[in-house]
Amino acid sequence: MRQMTLVGFLQAQNCTNFVGSWRHPLARQDFTTAEYYRRVGRALEYGKFHLGFFDDRLAMPDLFGGDHAHTVANGIRCVKLDPITILTVMGMATERLGLGATFSTTYFEPFHVARVFATLDLVTDGRAAWNIVTSMNDGEALNMGHASHGEHDRRYDRADEFLEVVMGHWDAWEDGAIVADRETGLFAHPEKVHRLDHKGEFFNSRGPFTVPRSAQGHPVLIQAGQSGRGQRFAARWAECVFVAYHSLTQAQRDYASFKTQVEAAGRDPDKTFVCAGVYPVVAETRAEAEDQAALIDSLPKEIDSLSLLSEVLNFDFAKQPIDQPFTQEQIDSWTGVQGMRDRIRRELGNRLPSPRDFINITRRGTFHDHPRFIGSPKDVADGLEEWFSTRACDGFVVAASHVPGAYEDFSRLVVPELQRRGLFHTDYTGATLRENLGLDRPAVGAWR
Repeated sequence: MRQMTLVGFLQAQNCTNFVGSWRHPLARQDFTTAEYYRRVGRALEYGKFHLGFFDDRLAMPDLFGGDHAHTVANGIRCVKLDPITILTVMGMATERLGLGATFSTTYFEPFHVARVFATLDLVTDGRAAWNIVTSMNDGEALNMGHASHGEHDRRYDRADEFLEVVMGHWDAWEDGAIVADRETGLFAHPEKVHRLDHKGEFFNSRGPFTVPRSAQGHPVLIQAGQSGRGQRFAARWAECVFVAYHSLTQAQRDYASFKTQVEAAGRDPDKTFVCAGVYPVVAETRAEAEDQAALIDSLPKEIDSLSLLSEVLNFDFAKQPIDQPFTQEQIDSWTGVQGMRDRIRRELGNRLPSPRDFINITRRGTFHDHPRFIGSPKDVADGLEEWFSTRACDGFVVAASHVPGAYEDFSRLVVPELQRRGLFHTDYTGATLRENLGLDRPAVGAWR
């Protein structure tokens, strides 16, 4: 029987992806401590989540008004810790939970990323996953020594070659290369360790790579691009795809379209899991959950939305009167997330959007920019089941109104209901993330 994939949507920062979460009265404030992340990991593993995944940016959201003062004053994702370090801490507090983090192909080198994730995969016994991004704005570029953020499709061209280099390095060590035979003095078979010698348009990388293969072969690959170019990239590489669907009808249509792209890329669409971002609010009764949702909805500020829209679209929304439509020339110049711009175009047709249109349609910065499931365990499970059973997705990226309580509530209340219906596994089936997702261990060179 087909079963859901569940992912916890995490941030190594002062809030969840919902900026107002730090203002929630039940949110823990020790987000710079190891125990904070250990507790989150334990909550997800208690609920048998497949993966705890850390989104990340390489800059705080400071494009709005060209200054960081509003970001710091309002706690708009202004603290950002290194996610790999946090995953290492979380891995020590868990045994089966998958551990995923975001790293950019635009501002790092392939050998470095390959080694970071291969090492994490080894020390966590095959539980690592890499979320591949091309980054989104000039703030990140300036922090990483670049004058500006590059053109959208060109970044994906670079990312394709970046993956070829990373995968080539991950293939460098054959299984069984290390023998560590003290009697003969042979540590490893030289003929089973290979140099890459890659010379391409964007990268030159020699090798040989320095990290042997892990129990799951190599880390699981995640991607979340929803522009046309982003989807083609995901269809070629991704094993888990994180999506922002906004209605059941749209989700069913886009899910089917993407699976067709995966098949056209020569891959098995059943081995690429599409997970939709969702906001659950669950309590023992629907009335309690609705009261909780009302509290959550009181937390956002307009500045949250304007700041995050500037960040994601790589345009300073302070330059535009809130009800004045953008020009088409302005919109075409944006190098940020194209999927959000495309969504606005679908919603408004030929009418040019204003900043207020972006706020009202995207609900960026609120607890509304993903589908919401509010109510008792039965209510929330009903909503998730409808999306899953009608092929709108293969699972869910569960985002939290506050941490760690929202994950603890979901694991305690919703997961048992999903398990009772046979929609979600009752225990981990293996030791590695690939085993628990139902993915095969890749052979050397299988990606080519």
